[in-house]
Amino acid sequence: MPLGFDRPLYILPFDHRSSFELELFGWKGELTAEQTAQVAETKAAIYDGFKAAVAEGVPKERAGILVDEQFGAAVLRDASQAGYITACPVEKSGQEEFAFEYGEDFARHIEAMNPKFAKVLVRYNLEADAAMNARQTARLRQLSDYLHSTNRLMMFEMLVPPERAQLAKLGGDRGAYERDVRPGLMVQAMRALQDAGVEPDVWKVEGLDRREDCVKVVAAARRGGRDAVSCIILGRGEDEPRVRHWLQTAAGVPGFVGFAVGRTTFMQALAAWRARQIPRDAAVAEIGKNYREWVGVFEGARQGAAGS
Repeated sequence: MPLGFDRPLYILPFDHRSSFELELFGWKGELTAEQTAQVAETKAAIYDGFKAAVAEGVPKERAGILVDEQFGAAVLRDASQAGYITACPVEKSGQEEFAFEYGEDFARHIEAMNPKFAKVLVRYNLEADAAMNARQTARLRQLSDYLHSTNRLMMFEMLVPPERAQLAKLGGDRGAYERDVRPGLMVQAMRALQDAGVEPDVWKVEGLDRREDCVKVVAAARRGGRDAVSCIILGRGEDEPRVRHWLQTAAGVPGFVGFAVGRTTFMQALAAWRARQIPRDAAVAEIGKNYREWVGVFEGARQGAAGS
């Protein structure tokens, strides 16, 4: 049974690696030491924006970062010492099939970084390749067992990309898949993973357009006595109105305790800084402002639902 985490959780995720390198720098493949340092510098700027937001009113006990060891080890250590909630990914970046970033040495790296949450990103559609799903599930069970045997928390970011046959049934309508099919597939996947012994403490899920689907996702997360397990909404790099809608939809549903919105928070500011259109401190200020706005959107919607 998972330990659970049932309190507000406002995550600024910047654990992106291969996508971050490509989108912001245009780099692919193995990085040089200088390139690695440049990526680390941009992640330090995101962290500075996060700290500025906390200094300007985001409740510290609810504020968290999600950053990778490769580019953010110093950030993770500083955040832990400062008392922020920390999360660190364990998956290899940019892979269709989940694999450990550091192979069978994953436990040593988790212990060295000592985050509050070990986070895993998995693409899991029950109608996808069964053998691949079985391999992923076995690795996830290994991680889950290790984390809970050592009193550590598991954050599970689940993506459910459509299979070709699923889209074909909808005439290729991706919007219809997102609205009418994905929510049910998410619930099925959560139940299957739980039945296989994979026990997240927090499910980090793609945005849902309807409140009733949020309710069903929480019911799956908390079934069978998993009463302290919670869900948070991820941003998926979508535009501001879309992310705002997802946060407002989820915030009023008991069991949704927060969000993890990354690229929509920082990418535009970082790109402008890299292009020398704005100075670093302006980028930091913009990132902090955006993060504070997400907190305000979520808390406002939650309070509105509680008062209605």
